Amino acid sequence: MRRGLTLGAQGVVIDAENRVLLVRHSYRPGWWFPGGGVEWGETLETALARELYEEVGVIVTGAPDLHGVFANFTNFPGDHIAVFVVRQWQRKENYRVPREIAESAMFAADEPPAFTDTGTRKRLAEIFDQAPLSPSW
Repeated sequence: MRRGLTLGAQGVVIDAENRVLLVRHSYRPGWWFPGGGVEWGETLETALARELYEEVGVIVTGAPDLHGVFANFTNFPGDHIAVFVVRQWQRKENYRVPREIAESAMFAADEPPAFTDTGTRKRLAEIFDQAPLSPSW
């Protein structure tokens, strides 16, 4: 039996200075938006809120905006990522899951760190620079 589809939710968490929260995982290279897989019985928004809280201590305090759903076929041909823009939030100071998240930090949207994931860079350009929306991660 094959798995037909996997679905994840990631948050573009933006602060009042238009900086973006990015994470570096302990199990894969590069910087990414925080987020993770949607579990059975969860909506995309519920999964987003759970993952943001679990990974980096972000509490979503207002409705996030769906930016888009993107095909991420690099590792699995049925993977899709829903990306939300999160402007209303609060955070436990410097919280992160130590074994999963190696590092988290706020970055200027136009100056992400070296080794930021290509798909993450595409989303930043779409959100902040009005680059055309791409269907692929």
